[in-house]
Amino acid sequence: MSLTRRDFARKSAITGAGVALAGSVGALATAPNALAATDIDSTDEGPAHGGEGGHHGVGYGPLIADPDGVLALPAGFTYEIITYSGKTKLESGEFTPSNHDGTAAFDGPRGTTLLVNNHELAGARAQWPHPVPLTEGLVYDPGAAGGCTVVEVRRGGEVAEWVGIAGTATNCAGGSTPWGTWLTCEETEDKAGRYGFTKDHGYVFEVDPEDRRANRDPEPIKALGRYAHEAVVVDPKRGHLYLTEDAAGPNGLLYRWTPLEGFRHGRGRLRTLADDAGALQAFKCFDSGGKFVDDLSRATRIGTVYGVDWVDVPDRDAKTVPVRKQFTDGQITRARKLEGMWWADGGAYIVSSYARAESPVQHDGQVWFYDPGRRTLTLKVLFGVNPDPAEDGAFDGPDNITVSPYGGLVIAEDGEGVQHLFGATETGRTYPIARNELNIGTEAAPEYSEFTGVTFSPDGKTLFANIQTPGIMLAITGPWKRQKR
Repeated sequence: MSLTRRDFARKSAITGAGVALAGSVGALATAPNALAATDIDSTDEGPAHGGEGGHHGVGYGPLIADPDGVLALPAGFTYEIITYSGKTKLESGEFTPSNHDGTAAFDGPRGTTLLVNNHELAGARAQWPHPVPLTEGLVYDPGAAGGCTVVEVRRGGEVAEWVGIAGTATNCAGGSTPWGTWLTCEETEDKAGRYGFTKDHGYVFEVDPEDRRANRDPEPIKALGRYAHEAVVVDPKRGHLYLTEDAAGPNGLLYRWTPLEGFRHGRGRLRTLADDAGALQAFKCFDSGGKFVDDLSRATRIGTVYGVDWVDVPDRDAKTVPVRKQFTDGQITRARKLEGMWWADGGAYIVSSYARAESPVQHDGQVWFYDPGRRTLTLKVLFGVNPDPAEDGAFDGPDNITVSPYGGLVIAEDGEGVQHLFGATETGRTYPIARNELNIGTEAAPEYSEFTGVTFSPDGKTLFANIQTPGIMLAITGPWKRQKR
């Protein structure tokens, strides 16, 4: 039977949370760039399911409607629009591309902040009014509409934007590297000949936000496989890369790439790899009794711990059969909507956005933590099925995720109905940070795009996030504070 939000709140013994973090997530507050701050002293009280207002002493208070109809924020917070598809322009004079997705922030030269922004544009290039421009020397496939732009935010608020890579497809969450570059992931399996594509897609590409010359003549990192890539993180100690797959029919997989012996990571090093370099493997989970787990949705209790083995991928380039279909059901563990990831606390936080009829058990979101030293996967966050997504206040469908320098997690919502950026403390209290108020539907049937690309500036003072459609990058500032447990 499905677990409702109310049932889950009761069973987790965290009154009204509707979401819980298990284990010692307090380590989140000691992640790199963690900031010292005082506790919130809020007195607001909101709905019992963890919506606006949240809990006493948690969050920043209720969200205030935006007269401009873009972003509702708590009192004392403000936002600025950094880029807006079809309105702001690149250095070349062309419009900012649409469908903003995964983003990372880097320290740039002379006190600037550099943001690499994916543009999730699928299918034929001609269908998109604002594709990523085909900048000379930066194009992989002229038939594809996606890619990345690099956004430079200068002192005083001046903004510049240029193309990092073009001619890729469905660029989704991606991930940053410890050596200061961006890995952009194609969430597709489309091959040459479809949609006018001239090359196969479903790869990972490296983009350097600082060195434009390093991005010329882009080539896929085929060693990381060809499938519906979502996100990627790098283990800075062991050199492994972990990659999520957002796919169904059958559900997708979590992958690990192990470098070949003697390989040293660094800027541009991944693109020098042979197509079959290292080992690409998919995960296989076991419960505490040693029983095989076929799908992550089986976990219905916070704190569930699975052991993890890794199984070699037979044909990582998926020449004839998609990678996830190369395994029998008993060989690997599957999960629906494997989405964003973030490396912190010596491991990877991994999102499974939701599960429905294609999964054994239904839920409205999970966040897992993979510990590479122990080879364990622990369920940290679980949402019961949201019975009324159109009603403001409930959170569901986690997607992009980041560890907050103020403790806990910040999560971008990609559910149904109302869309939020929200926080989750280490003991499971949830609180709203922002609500998308840009209605792209009608007054009678309102529709609100998902949030994407949630990431803090290197100094922790600004939270960047995107409204995917039409494609808006936002910078949120305000009285950030250390959150109570």
